[in-house]
Amino acid sequence: MVESLLAEGKSVSTLGPIIHNKQMVDLLESRGVQTVKECSQLSENRTLVIRSHGVTKEVYDYLNENNMHYADATCPFVLKIHKIVARESSNGRVILIAGDSTHPEVEGIIGHCIGEAFTFKNEEKLCELADKFPFLKNKEVSVVAQTTFDVEEWKKCLKTLKKLYTNAIFFDTICNATSQRQLDAFELAGVSDVMIVIGGRHSSNTNKLFDICKRCCRRTYLIETAAELDSITLRDDDKIGITAGASTPAIIIKEVLDRMSEIKSGEVENLNEQNFEELLEESLKNLNTNDKVHGVVVRIAPNEVYVDLDRKQTGYIPVSELSNDPTVKPEDVVKVGDELELLIMRTNDQEGMIMLSKRRLDAAKGWDVLEKALEEETILTGVVSEVVKGGVIAVSNGVRVFIPASQATASRGESLEALLKTTVEFRLLEINKQRRKAVGSVRSVLKEKNKAAKEAFWSSVEVGKKYTGTVKSLTSYGAFVDIGGVDGMIHISELSWTRIKNPSEVVNVGDTVEVYVKGIDTEKGNISLGYKKDEDNPWTKFTSNYNVDDVVDVTIDGMSSFGAFAVIIPGVKGLIHISQIANRRIDKPQDELTVGQTVKAKITAIDNEQKRVSLSIRALLAENDAEEAAE
Repeated sequence: MVESLLAEGKSVSTLGPIIHNKQMVDLLESRGVQTVKECSQLSENRTLVIRSHGVTKEVYDYLNENNMHYADATCPFVLKIHKIVARESSNGRVILIAGDSTHPEVEGIIGHCIGEAFTFKNEEKLCELADKFPFLKNKEVSVVAQTTFDVEEWKKCLKTLKKLYTNAIFFDTICNATSQRQLDAFELAGVSDVMIVIGGRHSSNTNKLFDICKRCCRRTYLIETAAELDSITLRDDDKIGITAGASTPAIIIKEVLDRMSEIKSGEVENLNEQNFEELLEESLKNLNTNDKVHGVVVRIAPNEVYVDLDRKQTGYIPVSELSNDPTVKPEDVVKVGDELELLIMRTNDQEGMIMLSKRRLDAAKGWDVLEKALEEETILTGVVSEVVKGGVIAVSNGVRVFIPASQATASRGESLEALLKTTVEFRLLEINKQRRKAVGSVRSVLKEKNKAAKEAFWSSVEVGKKYTGTVKSLTSYGAFVDIGGVDGMIHISELSWTRIKNPSEVVNVGDTVEVYVKGIDTEKGNISLGYKKDEDNPWTKFTSNYNVDDVVDVTIDGMSSFGAFAVIIPGVKGLIHISQIANRRIDKPQDELTVGQTVKAKITAIDNEQKRVSLSIRALLAENDAEEAAE
């Protein structure tokens, strides 16, 4: 990115050294690249490059608020961690970060945490953290790792974390290329007499490689330049392994390899008189950027997919190049053994890895499909992958289609979040293939469907017909229900057999309800709906289960000058006349009863026509007196 900006004649500054390699930084500074520690040191005419370690949210805010020019070279894997910690911490979770708290990448990650965040660099420090902050054991915790964190140390930490924090969620954010490099270096060190690790001494990635190699190869050396080889004692029969940190420029690796060849006097084994650089160039020479290749998926990792291209080198597809849906998981797109047609993105990787893209080739084919669909006005389907400012993004045939908020739903004001991860149908409004711009409309398709649904509804609707509908909105007087493209209303009196003050006591927006048509006004297009069912009628339940002379437990619900009202079952009340409350004369019901009191009473009369029930406590008292007299 820096090279490209320099080629355009731009004045470039970097926030901190662009890479952990002094030689490369010095070279760039000789070409006018300025290194600044803070954004405030940046002059207006310079473009700031944010290095791959990433920065805090505060830095982005400062740059945007001050309208500063900047180019963002943050590693996509680091950006993913930023999104994870921002999301998890906004949900009230505590963030634990496996990594060096003073490393720029970790500082940037902390800067995207909204709440509490803690770091630990190994299992020992993790245990110290738990002892120092015991309250964390009762918190909901989310754990991420620095992209270059030692894989073996991460495995140890995971075991301890699971014991310490039962509410923890773990995100394995170690870059797969890093973990693979560490594994390869460990295996190489195990069969070597000497290990040479090439890279900057301030590089976390390089230092971890050095530590890993040192575990199984005592004679491990970390060098920054080829000149440092002269201080290392090498024997003629030494088997020498060489690895390099991710930030080590290819030119320095080549210098070291050339110098090694000189030191060994051409005795490097099994290279067929060719050095490493020549073999690498030979293996890559027939593959060019933008060429199409076929490959077979051999391994799926969280951040990339590895592909066998039937060549010496392995191809890999970063997750960002797998699909136009940024939230997709690799295993949801491809499976091991899948044969893919892919586009070559880069072939100059110093490790002989070829970077490939599936999404770009899919999109190239997809544009042809979209152009035809626009011409023929056909309906397309897509999965909504993002909710963005002003609308949503739907991925269709590998192409990202922008659907404005005004065109995303049937009516304005509906939630766009509800569309996320759903499949939608839409028509294209506009395509600009050169600018990679496509705009679609879900509303136009919904309008057609609603129109057809309404016509079908009115042609078949009749009083008494039952429908399954969805509650769309509530008012003080009822609930509106979508019963197939047409809204009908359930009056509040039709929602329940008992008196309610608000429809929300019975139904809520989004509920699925069974209704039937009570009335139709074709001129106004109004539909009256019924909701309460006869079998739920409290009077029906009462008369089915109770008879005159039954003794029941009732709850006093209200008082009047002539008696007390009591609930027999929900929805059915009976009257205990003042003369039936006691076996003597009383002035008022409150002399014997209180609201909320539960008493036994006898049903003395049931009036089905008026739906009234008469109750008596006195009758039970008389019966008790008679029984006592008989004894």
